[in-house]
Amino acid sequence: MQCSALRKNGHVVIKGRPCKIIDMSTSKTGKHGHAKVHLVATDIFTGKKLEDICPSTHNMDVPNVRRDEFQLVHIDDGFLNLMTSDGAEKNDVKLPEGELGQKIQADSDAGKELLISIIAAMGEEAAISYKEAPK
Repeated sequence: MQCSALRKNGHVVIKGRPCKIIDMSTSKTGKHGHAKVHLVATDIFTGKKLEDICPSTHNMDVPNVRRDEFQLVHIDDGFLNLMTSDGAEKNDVKLPEGELGQKIQADSDAGKELLISIIAAMGEEAAISYKEAPK
């Protein structure tokens, strides 16, 4: 996708990482011609801030970001054991670190049924949020 066609809150690949654009600005064309686009984005998996500057006519890669909800069956050795809507098992997603992981663990231990939101892009997957399953 052309740099000039990217938008705030869209996704872009910077330094080989899928990122969400949080800020972008365009500089005017200079003496020799090209307008430049300054992108500020956060990595959708690590939360790190990345920046890039490219000519507005150049192409940038846009990752295919998918978001799905899965039902949590149980937590096994730091990995989430999930069930898809069609009943298939999925157990290759790590329990997130920090506060989110602790909350999921605590609510799971309390016997609550949880729906976990998984974000996937470029061969990586991560749990980003959860909510209690409707009864």
